Amino acid sequence: MAASDPKEQTTTGAQKRLLGTFGGVFTPSILTILGIILFRRLGYVVGGAGLLSALLMLGLATLISVNTSVSLSAIATNRKVRGGGDYYLISRSLGVEYGGALGVLLYLAQAISVAFYCVGFGEGVAALTGGGALVVQGTAAVAAMGLFGLAYAGADLATRFQYVIMVILIAALTSFFFGAYAAFDPEQLQANLFADPDVEVEFWPLFAIFFPAVTGFTQGVSMSGDLKDASRSLPTGTFLAVGLSTVVYGAAIVMFAAALPLADLAGNYEAMSGIATIGWLIAAGVLSATLSSALASFLGAPRILQALAADRLFKGLGAFAAVDATTGNPRRAVVLTGIIALVTIVVGDLNAIASVVSMFFLISYGLLNYATYVEATGASPSFRPRFRWYDARASLLGTFMCGAVMLAIDPAATAVAVALLFAGYQYLRWTAVPTRWRDSRRAYRYQKVKEGLRELADQEESPVDWQPQILLFTDTEKRRGPMLKLASWISGGTGLITAVQLVEGDSGATSVQAARREAEAKLRAELDRERLDAYPLVLAAPDLPVAAMTLLQSWGVGPIRANTVAVNWLEYEDGATISPTLRFGRLLQRAMSLGHNLVVFDAGEDDWLRLAETPEEQRRIDVWWSEDDSSRLALLFAYLMTRTETWEDADLRLLAPAPAGGEQKVAANLRYRLEERRIEAEIVPVVDADAVVERSADATIVFLPLQVEGMRLLNPFGDPVERIPRELPLVTMVAAAHDILLRTEREVEPTTDDESRTDGEPPEPRDD
Repeated sequence: MAASDPKEQTTTGAQKRLLGTFGGVFTPSILTILGIILFRRLGYVVGGAGLLSALLMLGLATLISVNTSVSLSAIATNRKVRGGGDYYLISRSLGVEYGGALGVLLYLAQAISVAFYCVGFGEGVAALTGGGALVVQGTAAVAAMGLFGLAYAGADLATRFQYVIMVILIAALTSFFFGAYAAFDPEQLQANLFADPDVEVEFWPLFAIFFPAVTGFTQGVSMSGDLKDASRSLPTGTFLAVGLSTVVYGAAIVMFAAALPLADLAGNYEAMSGIATIGWLIAAGVLSATLSSALASFLGAPRILQALAADRLFKGLGAFAAVDATTGNPRRAVVLTGIIALVTIVVGDLNAIASVVSMFFLISYGLLNYATYVEATGASPSFRPRFRWYDARASLLGTFMCGAVMLAIDPAATAVAVALLFAGYQYLRWTAVPTRWRDSRRAYRYQKVKEGLRELADQEESPVDWQPQILLFTDTEKRRGPMLKLASWISGGTGLITAVQLVEGDSGATSVQAARREAEAKLRAELDRERLDAYPLVLAAPDLPVAAMTLLQSWGVGPIRANTVAVNWLEYEDGATISPTLRFGRLLQRAMSLGHNLVVFDAGEDDWLRLAETPEEQRRIDVWWSEDDSSRLALLFAYLMTRTETWEDADLRLLAPAPAGGEQKVAANLRYRLEERRIEAEIVPVVDADAVVERSADATIVFLPLQVEGMRLLNPFGDPVERIPRELPLVTMVAAAHDILLRTEREVEPTTDDESRTDGEPPEPRDD
């Protein structure tokens, strides 16, 4: 059917929500739960596991389903639920990546379920006719095509058909329980408490076969787009279906164990027919249950695919977003579901299909629980579910339970399912269009940040834990890119970088605010384009020095405060070099007095060209050592650079002053200290400390300690800071405003200053 067909549209807005709680949620859910597992596999499970283990399986499966139903009810009553069921709820809670990846798995699980139930229908027909595997597959294929016709016609007609099936199921179960009551033997029940060693089957493989019995409770969610009031119908219909079905399964397990020996149950899929007062009613129940379950999946799967396609997350799915304008039925998705079901029927092994279906549903239930946990712990003001009987801790427990059960059933299949989910997540993370809806991850992360800030505030800050919180000042767009890269390199992926730009003017003026927003947009775009880990901050003020000083004192939140100020000392204007002393000099002096470390980059265009032309494996970082905190900070920045991908192959060299004849002692002392601090660097003793140009002219970047004397900023040679020899490559000058420790742990308080030892003797352990 062409996309331009006037009878179809590509939104769900015109769908008629005609179904209520009973017809739209309870009926499809209960009919799917009371399906093929109850009539064809429950006796087998009891026979292989024994009464107590079978009840344990029921309890575990019910615990998962009830816990998930609670989580589902919480998030379903917090928003207007549209088409797509589980996919819609998870994508709007955990975001497009999780929702889209899981949506594909959910759709496949539902589509495969159609084949699962049709194969069960084929087994029922084969049991009546005495046919073999070909009869099973042929009958299953015919049933799938018949159900395709109903699903293609629409949900309303299919729902009416389900009412007929419900009458047959009630009659079949009544026949079974009357027969079981007549055959009830307390001694047999006692004998069947535990598994027969001769017929015992391992617990988890049996549980994998049994678990699809309870997966039907989400069928109502899949029909959410066709409900009159989804937020009210979903919790009510789901809990009614889960509660009633649990009672039926528990009673059936007890009746099976009291009526027949375990060996007879384990070896006979027709045990229920033998117990019932009217055997053919069980056959009718099998056929009806399988057809109703298959039909419910045939209705749910296409709606998941249609919602997924309507969100335009995956390329190539757009055609399946179309729905019939009159009925709201996603007919194209119905066609694809029918094809997948027919292909799966070729497998023909009901037990094998059951295990696959269990994995897909378990991972979806785990994420449903996790979505509720994220919503609840995010504490967003918008999280106001009508259903109040939920608990975030229970939802998180449900997530772990689903994961544990998956691992217990089949670790290999669990790994495959998680890998598929992760692959879909990564694909959508990089390719999906921007989300067009709000999800709960931001609120969740906001709460975690608040908790982290409280914990940090309660812990005393130690120099050992120091991380760079850099305010990077730049006001020249031409020079900003290299500056941002340098700042990201010296932070080594730790700490925080804030790129600051000051706009001069009355902050209340409309034109100034427009200029500020434009500057911030450009800065943000540049950070995104270069994929730099930094945050933009543009301030407008009539007095820029005052604004800068205010920022130095106020930036941050709680215990996270700025500790380092970085600027680019060499500036260009119309091709000519200008002195930035008036621009940055007073800022740096006051920053130092406020306890901020200083980082001054000095690099011209030629330096950047040279850096770009130097292969990464041939780069070298020189650090000039002066036995002070500034030197330690420079070495720390240099080391952090080597932790970045761009500089991981660079050589690190430490050049230290040494008296004539004492070079080896200085080298041995520094080498010992660097080994203690796990920093790999070549030690180069230098007798002539002024020979910087001679020693470092061929380096890629040079770190120099910056001297601060009163209101003067001096380079290592005692000259004004702007007088850096032009023969040097890119230069980074560093001044520390507080203690800098290179050790990675606290130790005994020092008794000697081993950082300044040059006698070559191994220093005593200390704290830098």
